[in-house]
Amino acid sequence: MTSDVAAFGFVDAAMKASELRQQVYANNIANIDTPGYKRQDVNFESILQQTLSNAGVSAQGTGAVANSSTPAIWQALANVQPQIVTDTSTTVNNNGNNVDANAEMAKLAENQLRYNGLVQDLQLRLHRMQAAISG
Repeated sequence: MTSDVAAFGFVDAAMKASELRQQVYANNIANIDTPGYKRQDVNFESILQQTLSNAGVSAQGTGAVANSSTPAIWQALANVQPQIVTDTSTTVNNNGNNVDANAEMAKLAENQLRYNGLVQDLQLRLHRMQAAISG
């Protein structure tokens, strides 16, 4: 598998994690008045970092992966699956609910920016591939 094809798989996995995160945040907002509801979040980046560490690769400050030309690393990154986690350690309201509307809206906006960046990355990769094919 070429690193370009594997990179598409990684970008796809990151976009799916972002889509799941959007659903989770929307669900948190929908349950803002549900007594005892505990907010959820999506764990993807820490799993990604753990995968990189296990592969012996370090992430640079720019977000790029050092020594990332190995197709096996890209394949491992493409196979990272997001996990939904529940925050049971905090309580915001007297009814045991821990959803903060302002925080959830900020997380939604941050996630949308992340998703837009992934879409731009995918578009650039497709454009480069199209240019290489058509010359």
